[in-house]
Amino acid sequence: MEIYRIEDLSFTFPQKETAALASMNLRIQSGEFVAICGQSGCGKSTLLRHLKSVLTPHGSRSGQIYFQGQPLQDIDQRVQAAEIGFVLQSPDNQIVTDKVWHELAFGLESLGCDQSAIRLRVAEMASFFGIHAWFHKRVTELSGGQKQLLNLAAIMAMQPSVLILDEPTSQLDPIAAADFLETVSKINRELGTTIIMTEHRLEEVLPLADRLIVLDQGAVIADGSPRDAGEALRLQQHPMFVAMPSPLQIYAGASQPASCAQVRQTPPLTVKEGRQWLSACMQWRTDALAPAAPAAGAPHDNGSMKTNGQVAIQFKDVWFKYERNGPDVLKDLNGDIREGQFICLVGGNGTGKTTALSLISGIQQPYRGKVLINGQNPARMTTKQLFVNQLGVLPQNPSSLFVMKTVEADLYEMLAASPLSKAERQRKVEAAVELMELEPLLAMHPYDLSGGEQQRAALAKVFLLEPRIWLLDEPTKGLDSFFKDKLGLWLKKIHAQGATIVMVSHDIEFCAKYGVDCALFFDGSMMTTAPAKRFFAGNSFYTTAANRMARHIWREAVTVEDVIERCQQSLQPING
Repeated sequence: MEIYRIEDLSFTFPQKETAALASMNLRIQSGEFVAICGQSGCGKSTLLRHLKSVLTPHGSRSGQIYFQGQPLQDIDQRVQAAEIGFVLQSPDNQIVTDKVWHELAFGLESLGCDQSAIRLRVAEMASFFGIHAWFHKRVTELSGGQKQLLNLAAIMAMQPSVLILDEPTSQLDPIAAADFLETVSKINRELGTTIIMTEHRLEEVLPLADRLIVLDQGAVIADGSPRDAGEALRLQQHPMFVAMPSPLQIYAGASQPASCAQVRQTPPLTVKEGRQWLSACMQWRTDALAPAAPAAGAPHDNGSMKTNGQVAIQFKDVWFKYERNGPDVLKDLNGDIREGQFICLVGGNGTGKTTALSLISGIQQPYRGKVLINGQNPARMTTKQLFVNQLGVLPQNPSSLFVMKTVEADLYEMLAASPLSKAERQRKVEAAVELMELEPLLAMHPYDLSGGEQQRAALAKVFLLEPRIWLLDEPTKGLDSFFKDKLGLWLKKIHAQGATIVMVSHDIEFCAKYGVDCALFFDGSMMTTAPAKRFFAGNSFYTTAANRMARHIWREAVTVEDVIERCQQSLQPING
């Protein structure tokens, strides 16, 4: 049975000449798990918003969408609210109440359910999603990942027949993301709920999905099983192939000989399949099985520059909690971040990473201990002292930086108090626009942008401050693989020029490829710090898919490029 049928759907935003969706035709069967991917701005979120009438964006539309055989616009809003669950890209945009248990009950109350049914469903969802430990908390105390879990639980309490998710794991740590996706998969398997999900991080999603749809400039360019769609992208030599799971990329880039290709006729999709393929390929190469030394030019520290020894940020016995009688979020936090250091902070949701950034920027203050920037308390510094050529802060929710009606006006607003001339301001804005690829977006309202586009616009605003210390909270959230690489290279460039970078991220692949040092947050404190490649090579879960796939042969291989290079080196004598 079809749950959605899309016929010749085209859509163009106001004052835009290029269509966001172009003559799209799709059929989605009841019970399918469908993943949708593509570059930022390719139309993923726009397509999803058309699948629920209340979220349909304003613009020029043609074509028709059918839900369970009926035109979507003819279906009552109450029915749509109950039958079509939607998890938005930003969890803060969906939460409407003050307490966790209120949020779980809100949708059911809106549908007019009786109190006994509400209590039962709320208790069931809280238990199923592991929310009981923070059931009575205020939602303002939750991390981004906890808010996303709360959104999913509140929607599932209404027992929808289709669940639509817009990049739901973008704010989850690797372990929580895997658990979240397994929960979504369980909902699909055991309840038969149709899943339609957009994602940039496909390592964990594609092994669970029945089908992958790839979009490019508002059109479908690949549609099939994840393995078939990935192979189609490889054969097309489409740049979107770099977003495919690591086993697919390694298989394609390893230049395996014919005897190795015969080991597996179909490309590996999961880490398990990749390990089996790699072991079979290398079993006749005993020299390949020895632990390999780091490749030339790729030291353990990712090319770390020497710091000048001066302490830029210091934590001294820091304790912090959001409420007087609440639990401690930071506990006896100690540590120094030196000038010119590029450090990635990783760890589970709610361990205190974002809170630590808020203390550095002076938004919050510890109730015990000290946080110092260049020896000064940020809470006692003036705005000029703190932010003019000093701190640049990218918050977890980039939309909180936008204050004007267009992207262009928002960028110029950052320079409103600057002594620069009009021509100098224009040159700076033009440089930021070019760097962050914002040219087509300048006339748009920031809130009309996709999540990835908002992230690029927010990064441009921080760039205009020319800070010496960069505080980046989930900078790759919503970004496609192409722009992630551009961002990573640019961060390495400013780091080489002496910038201090503190980055909170759940994007392990990005941290491993571009980070210099990594620190693990656990239980409100910084547990350990090490050069990035050494850090990830020693972990079992906080590591890359490429490392999990190849570590039984090459433990130090952390990135896709590392594994491909070692494969090519090991197979070269045979190929030659």
